[in-house]
Amino acid sequence: MRKFAEIDENNVVVRVLVANDEAWLTENLDGVWLESFDDGTRVRRAGAGFTYDDTRDAFIPPTPYPSWVLDEDTCLWVAPIAYPAEGDHVWDEETTDWVEVQDETP
Repeated sequence: MRKFAEIDENNVVVRVLVANDEAWLTENLDGVWLESFDDGTRVRRAGAGFTYDDTRDAFIPPTPYPSWVLDEDTCLWVAPIAYPAEGDHVWDEETTDWVEVQDETP
């Protein structure tokens, strides 16, 4: 069985289905279907809400934050500042920086 992503007019993945081949999908369901490979043929596999980029031949996940940038090699979003080496942190979009999570144990 193979995985296929249905994309809308904006190349956004609407759903991902498992089928024997693309022919069955196009004959029985409306929409535009692209195979979502698990073998590394495409840079990223499809997921609902991802956008297909035909230039990169990749399914790109939604950006978690507006300030994050796309890594061209992995097609994943990365923070503009590297994650700190020590401690637990969360991203703060307002300051565009990592904020250390404080331990609230009494």
